[in-house]
Amino acid sequence: MNEKWHRARQLRHASTDAERHLWRHLRHRNLAAYKFRRQYPISGYIVDFACLSATLVVEIDGGQHVDAAAYDAVRTRRLEARGFRVLRFWNDEVLMRTEDVLQVIWRALDAR
Repeated sequence: MNEKWHRARQLRHASTDAERHLWRHLRHRNLAAYKFRRQYPISGYIVDFACLSATLVVEIDGGQHVDAAAYDAVRTRRLEARGFRVLRFWNDEVLMRTEDVLQVIWRALDAR
């Protein structure tokens, strides 16, 4: 098995509370019948959530991302260069304002 796929599987088993919470809303085509994948390898990165048909990536950032802003910016540009739109949310946004987060994701899906 490819190293990225193995790492993606490990990350799925070690999801954060915010990732598990959002996954409950995205899985099984719950959001407008779009299929999302979680911890999915794209362009050498493992993204939190991906809707391949809509070329949309959803990333959930915790406190560690404050120090990784430059890395995240490069990562976002590379994913965008592959045609993906990247949405980023903080953990607390996902946990405390879930409906707002889902609305932003829905609008991004609808815009495609």
